[in-house]
Amino acid sequence: MSPRYPLIHPLSDFSSKLNGFASRSVQIRQNSKYSNGFRCYCDVSHSQQTSPENSPTSVTVKKRIVSGVQPTGSVHLGNYLGAIKNWIALQNTYETLFFIVDLHAITLPYDTKELSKATRDTAAIYLACGIDASKASVFVQSHVHAHVELMWLLSSATPIGWLNRMIQFKEKSRKAGDENVGVALLTYPVLMASDILLYQSDFVPVGEDQKQHLELTRELAERVNYLYGGRKWKKLGGRGGAIFKVPEPLIPPAGARVMSLTDGLSKMSKSAPSDQSRINLLDPKDVIANKIKRCKTDSFSALEFDNPERPECNNLLSVYQLVSGKTKEDVAKECQGLNWGSFKPLLTDALIEHLHPIQVRYEEIQSDSAYLDSVLEEGAGKAEEIADATLKNLYQAMGFLRR
Repeated sequence: MSPRYPLIHPLSDFSSKLNGFASRSVQIRQNSKYSNGFRCYCDVSHSQQTSPENSPTSVTVKKRIVSGVQPTGSVHLGNYLGAIKNWIALQNTYETLFFIVDLHAITLPYDTKELSKATRDTAAIYLACGIDASKASVFVQSHVHAHVELMWLLSSATPIGWLNRMIQFKEKSRKAGDENVGVALLTYPVLMASDILLYQSDFVPVGEDQKQHLELTRELAERVNYLYGGRKWKKLGGRGGAIFKVPEPLIPPAGARVMSLTDGLSKMSKSAPSDQSRINLLDPKDVIANKIKRCKTDSFSALEFDNPERPECNNLLSVYQLVSGKTKEDVAKECQGLNWGSFKPLLTDALIEHLHPIQVRYEEIQSDSAYLDSVLEEGAGKAEEIADATLKNLYQAMGFLRR
């Protein structure tokens, strides 16, 4: 049996891949829904379930999705609207694994005293936002040792030239300085590939800043399948064929990329030096009100979407649309005659109303440490079952002595 996927040359140019990336992406369209009492506004315009043809007794198999957030800094509105909020809808249709990516959090200098607490806090945020542990596996990345094992195996098949071209490595290493840059920052994309390929993921929710890393994951899956899969694996006693699925991207809804409150051209970020630049999910009401009051606007009199000369206006209107649950058309009509003085209180009230139930639920979860521990333990157990099967196949295909 021949390999399912062709060899991608180690020195291939990623730019040609990225140019066609959006056309392959599975688009998410906006559509108001409710999940466990929490509002979410995304739906998937793709057939989410498949079953083998010509088999009337076959069981429908859900497609699988994996995603995660780093436990560095406070989870903010950008993390929520750009990722976590979309997961709530996805968990109802897909087999989902959502983890706290603590191994990625150590690629740059960090506070060892805060990592454990931040990891638990992030897990509690997942659940407070509406992730249902009975539908999704919620776990900590480092609790499943296969992530690091697979990363090492994948690194042996990863050309160094691929990593040297990663834009995020260049940007982060420049900001951090040579003395603060370790090998882990360079190999970050290989660990990300491990996170995805370990679970034979069908789709990965991905933002603009992660497209290049996902494309590397796809290239690496195809390369490993070529080097070790197919007839080569079968000769070693394996089933043959592809070792890894090649995942496809899920692009978030338009407007889900939340920008900084102090610069409408920069993404809202945990690493931004000023806390004024972001709305943290656990910010008290008065802090939210003060941040919106002081956020950067412009001197135009009316409010409008999609004017490239008004990034702050588009960002704030988009945030209002997403947290209020209204359509873009309704928001445009509602805000057409407003100025900043009348719009900011409207946005503040919508944010406070939307975040309040999340904050209440978060406190409830944090007060029940046994519950949180059980969720993470059960999630890691489910993840390990999938991960161990993947590792076993790869070890066999690569010719390792069986234990």
